[in-house]
Amino acid sequence: MTFVVTENCIKCKFMDCVEVCPVDCFHEGPNFLVIDPDECIDCTLCEPECPAQAIFSEDEVPEGQKAFLALNADLSRKWPVISEKKPAPTDAAEWQDKPDKLKLLER
Repeated sequence: MTFVVTENCIKCKFMDCVEVCPVDCFHEGPNFLVIDPDECIDCTLCEPECPAQAIFSEDEVPEGQKAFLALNADLSRKWPVISEKKPAPTDAAEWQDKPDKLKLLER
């Protein structure tokens, strides 16, 4: 099993989750983070650290967010690994919990 970053991370990109990951399975894009499903060890440490509540186990991804399973797998092959927390975007709090952000995802 793996954990999955979902839509609420888009444009929020808080990185509290990155610091607790023991296997460095997070990858960073311009305005989103993803988890490499091949590297994730299902340790559950990242999920409670996400201020945006955007991380779910693959079995608990909400309806309407299932496409993020494939998106995390695909983008983790293209984006660089991130292992240290960086500052969130200055407007991150304004984007938290906004719906329909997938169209804003920068690849």
